[in-house]
Amino acid sequence: MERIRPIRLGVNVDHVATLRNARGGTRPDPVRAALLARAAGADGITAHLREDRRHIRDTDIARLKAEVALPLNFEMAATDEMVAIALATRPHACCLVPERREERTTEGGLDVAGQSAGLGPKIDALRAAGIRVSLFIAAETAQIAAARALGADIVELHTGAWCDALAEGRPEDAEAEFARLRKGAAEAARLGLEVHAGHGLDFETAERMAAFPEIVELNIGHFLIGEAVFVGLPAALATMRAAMERGRAALKGGEAA
Repeated sequence: MERIRPIRLGVNVDHVATLRNARGGTRPDPVRAALLARAAGADGITAHLREDRRHIRDTDIARLKAEVALPLNFEMAATDEMVAIALATRPHACCLVPERREERTTEGGLDVAGQSAGLGPKIDALRAAGIRVSLFIAAETAQIAAARALGADIVELHTGAWCDALAEGRPEDAEAEFARLRKGAAEAARLGLEVHAGHGLDFETAERMAAFPEIVELNIGHFLIGEAVFVGLPAALATMRAAMERGRAALKGGEAA
């Protein structure tokens, strides 16, 4: 019997920056949000520096690394500019994501299998600098195998399609997506990849993801920042943490075969 690993909560502060940038200026400060999240029990901070700087700014990334005593997960497009910023910043991890200027949020997983030639040198450069590399992908066998072949440390499974199907009342689609996530998590772990998950998660869906023994980290942002408007960030994090722990406790006897 193998003991289940604890599950970590990574808090994405992008949308604190979205609120700030709606009017300009410096408030609300995403670094202050990250410090509050740390005090409330977050295990890490995620921030996505987009090419168009629509929310997080370069100075935010520098301050998050310098001022917040938690691992920084730097989400980024796989571009030369972003690799250079990552190498200068030296975050704990970089999560490579697909990015389009016209999208509101990340719409799908990175096509690792189709872009391996371009991704390989960037992954190598990041790992050579001691930065863990995560790839944000759909839970598809080809993408997971390609991530492993390129030497990624982590895959973060895109849970958005599953969450959308649940929210839109499409139970058959939701069940199919859930099964795909379960299979993908097991396959990634079998190949030796660390498994994370995120996108669109709320209290209920995070609890269900936490019941996957292979998943060791959930990265959650928009929902938590939205809840914080009503109850405050520490209370929102406490409720999320409790949901995740319930999911973990659902695993039989706290152990997996």
